[in-house]
Amino acid sequence: MAGGKSAGGKRAGYKLATYRTSEGPRAGVLIGDDVFDAAKLTGKAAYATVAGILADWKAADGAFKKAAAGAAKSRAKRLPLAKAKLMAPLQPPTIFCAGANYADHAAAMARKMGMPEPADPHQQGLKPWHFIKAAGTITSPGAAIKAADYSKELDWEIELAAIIGRPCKDVPVEKALNYVAGYTVSNDLSARDRGRRPGIEPTSFFKMDWSKHKSFDGSCPIGPWITPASDIDDPQDLDLKLWVNGELKQDSNTSKMLFSLAEQIAQLSINMTLHPGDIILTGTPAGTGAESGEFLKAGDVVKVWIEGIGEFSNKIA
Repeated sequence: MAGGKSAGGKRAGYKLATYRTSEGPRAGVLIGDDVFDAAKLTGKAAYATVAGILADWKAADGAFKKAAAGAAKSRAKRLPLAKAKLMAPLQPPTIFCAGANYADHAAAMARKMGMPEPADPHQQGLKPWHFIKAAGTITSPGAAIKAADYSKELDWEIELAAIIGRPCKDVPVEKALNYVAGYTVSNDLSARDRGRRPGIEPTSFFKMDWSKHKSFDGSCPIGPWITPASDIDDPQDLDLKLWVNGELKQDSNTSKMLFSLAEQIAQLSINMTLHPGDIILTGTPAGTGAESGEFLKAGDVVKVWIEGIGEFSNKIA
């Protein structure tokens, strides 16, 4: 899993992780099947955290690529990946989540609601739209997510997550991907039954409660690491899958996004600065529980995987 290939078939040089050590959480550089302490490997004290690395992304990326090329001969202390306790790769300043951004998911939801299949939003003159998930919702790969008592309609949503690597504002679409440091896997867990305010008429403009729907503890597991953007040939051509208790639920490709990642970054950056470490969750494909009426319960195990990036699982408690 560590030495996975990019979408174009190249062997990735390194991946960026956060792992537990006797000194507390530390940023790690995964090279092959070994984890190196990022700060000790490069001699840069600021690289002890992924936030520190992203604040100096251009230089850090070059330093890690150089280290990866010489890893076989390096005398730097290394930890086998199998023994490393991986955490969420970063704690972002802000999490932006794309709403209704896959054609197959939009079509499936329309069928469930007895509505006609939605038209291409570009033809309607529409732009990408996002909501914000609280940064404190981030949790680690492998962690137990205590949400079964919180929601009886707990839903899964695999999403490609992009990490911003340098400040960007008013960025045009054609340059937007230049601001992405890397990619990770995310599961935008949703409490469907908490998104409707009790006692409010269904027709009211004020019926939705997005904070209770999307921002509860553990509702944004990410991981297992960050794959550098340079190792992914095309973020709009990646397979992604999600399983619940070993049963495949979501099986799609990022080419089915209605609005590309570049379009999303351009729209988000209008008169607003995106900062290093900000995460953009790019939407989920068909196969969610909202479409079938099946939801997560205590004891369920959810596994997510994205081509060229990695996989991880979480158990619902």
